[in-house]
Amino acid sequence: MTFPTEQSALSAMKRRRFLSAVGGVAGLAALSQVPAAGTALAAPRPRGGAYPFTLGVASGDPTPDGVVLWTRLAPDPFAPHGGMPGRPVPVDWQVATDEGMRHLVRSGTAQALPDLAYSVHIEVGGLQAGRHYYYRFRYRGDLSEVGRTVTTPEHGALANSLTFAFASCQDWSHGFYSAYRHMAEEDLDLVVHLGDYVYEYGLPADGGNRHTPVPDVLQEGPRDLERWRMQYALYKSDPDLQRTHARFPWLVTWDDHEYQNDYAGAYDDTVTAARAAAYQAWYEHQPVRRRSLPRPDGSLKLYGRSQWGRLAQFDVLDTRQYRDAPPCGWGEAAACAAAYDPKVTVLGTAQEKWLLDGLRESDARWNVLANSVMMARLDHDGPSGDILWHDAWDGFPAARKRITDTFVSGRVRNPVIVTGDWHSTFVNDIRRDFDVPDSAVIATEFVGTSITTNGDGEVYGPYYGPMIKYNPHIRFFDGDRRGYVRCSVDKKEWRTDLRMVERVARADAPVSTFASFVVEDGRPGAQRV
Repeated sequence: MTFPTEQSALSAMKRRRFLSAVGGVAGLAALSQVPAAGTALAAPRPRGGAYPFTLGVASGDPTPDGVVLWTRLAPDPFAPHGGMPGRPVPVDWQVATDEGMRHLVRSGTAQALPDLAYSVHIEVGGLQAGRHYYYRFRYRGDLSEVGRTVTTPEHGALANSLTFAFASCQDWSHGFYSAYRHMAEEDLDLVVHLGDYVYEYGLPADGGNRHTPVPDVLQEGPRDLERWRMQYALYKSDPDLQRTHARFPWLVTWDDHEYQNDYAGAYDDTVTAARAAAYQAWYEHQPVRRRSLPRPDGSLKLYGRSQWGRLAQFDVLDTRQYRDAPPCGWGEAAACAAAYDPKVTVLGTAQEKWLLDGLRESDARWNVLANSVMMARLDHDGPSGDILWHDAWDGFPAARKRITDTFVSGRVRNPVIVTGDWHSTFVNDIRRDFDVPDSAVIATEFVGTSITTNGDGEVYGPYYGPMIKYNPHIRFFDGDRRGYVRCSVDKKEWRTDLRMVERVARADAPVSTFASFVVEDGRPGAQRV
């Protein structure tokens, strides 16, 4: 809904109090109730008036000669147009080789448009491969903080190493982003976000586990574009999420909660106004390229490929927009023959062809699928039954087998799937055919837990734990910890560290490495170390 024009004095006062706590630069650390983690990146304070860069800065989709730079002008994120005047305005941007922004290499001016919520997506080119750059924005007299980004190695270069983190599922009301606080301190090249960046639900009046009261307008879930913009603004007001965006370039995909729980986009091939609004708000708040601009029919192209020289190829998948309805039923249901119909798809015909062709042609040492839902089988009831969870690749076994067959026939080197969605951690062997339990292990999957979703309670440990014995290809499972996954890759091995925070009810919760696994070059399957 559009922010009401006839707000009561009480509602307006609540909104101002909330913004002073979470929306302004000076108030961001106060939200966490502890001092913000140290960072070398400069964050200038407002020079007067309403500060426009309340949602921070970000970069994404790096290439050897460029990167996307993002910000959104929103001095009052829960007012119409985010507090902007309702007409286009110019925003300056700069790229430098030094943090002090003295040695500029690129600069320009972009128009921030009300139709895109005053977001800007700058596709910078002409940079040098494999090096760090710094960037900032200026609107009138205000400067944004200085962000840091990196370009990828040249396409033909076999880079020595890559370190990245992946994350998903960050319900704002379920806890603090202490995982991002620690991720920002890591020495990373890249962050991969695998979906559920926001949730489509209204917020508890008391802010849930954060105990930060929210204004009335946020207590009902998003139904139109203006309200979706507020949802993203709330999430992006978090200081630790902002800091992680400012320190590393991101690759991003979505899952279901960016629109609606467990939805299958091709189930109804008419894009509704509600879905189009959700998609547009996603674009407006992510560091993605113009190819992802929403189309007149409300759809957008999200999937894409990113290469780290010849060391790693990332295929970022969209598993929602083109997905058929699961043939055997929604959620937990029995397997059935209809799921083996070759016409049934998760990725859609065009995206699946793009993926399989790209895997066959890849010369990368490591081939990474950035994927939203679990690819490995999860048998719920063992040899006596056939119950699976059909909102994952288990609901689409023929579509999954087309990928695993390509891993083999295309001689794809070291396929590794990184996955979100499950609010749990799994380390899985991917078999050539899960209907043949002793078929060869051909790939490895790491499923990361949530940043906050499900909070600090025991939820999935008791639920999934009894099932693990029926699934010998699952090498590791933990259902009740929150955090992120750090991956360090070189020519000989892939190392995965499961980084878990003590609890998300505390913004300053400590982090530790709960377990580590290694995949050796040419040997699919993870070994615990």
